[in-house]
Amino acid sequence: MTNAAFDVDYQAFFDIARKQQVIFYYVGYFSQNIIAAMSDAVRLQLTASGVDGVKRRKLFSSFVEMAQNILHYSSDSLTAEHQDNNQLRQGSVCISVVNGRHRLMCSNPVAHSHVEHLRDTLEPLRHMTLEEIKHAYKETLRAETPEHSKGAGLGFLTMARDASAPLEYTFLPIDEDPASTMFFLSAII
Repeated sequence: MTNAAFDVDYQAFFDIARKQQVIFYYVGYFSQNIIAAMSDAVRLQLTASGVDGVKRRKLFSSFVEMAQNILHYSSDSLTAEHQDNNQLRQGSVCISVVNGRHRLMCSNPVAHSHVEHLRDTLEPLRHMTLEEIKHAYKETLRAETPEHSKGAGLGFLTMARDASAPLEYTFLPIDEDPASTMFFLSAII
């Protein structure tokens, strides 16, 4: 026996996903194991969809970077702040097809104190040429890992390098969490 309201909500959700050509969507807590499982699903979906090898690599690497950024920097964590492994942090990722191109989107809450750093990192990337992005990527590979960074600082550069348009981002307040801001990032591949 089904619930009529559930049936309507369920149908509306899938109608929206189909109209938006969503090929992958996840919202919840991220861990290394969850990212590995999602990566397998994304890889299979892209292969089954007939996405060519170069584009598939770009989509996959940007997807992994987005998921890793959520795992490293989301302010909504089920694990202790000082815990370095087995992190569980909240966010969402989505891959859809828009006008024949793939759009990757992610969102996660970030502490207010990180907003300006994110903006200062992302805004210059939006105005750089592909050659400038590639040069910055090589320079970052040679440099030491930035203090307080949980990676080499290559994530946004990887996404910008692989994108066919400038990265888009925005920040929105979270009413129920005045200490955090919701961070949204989008890349067209």
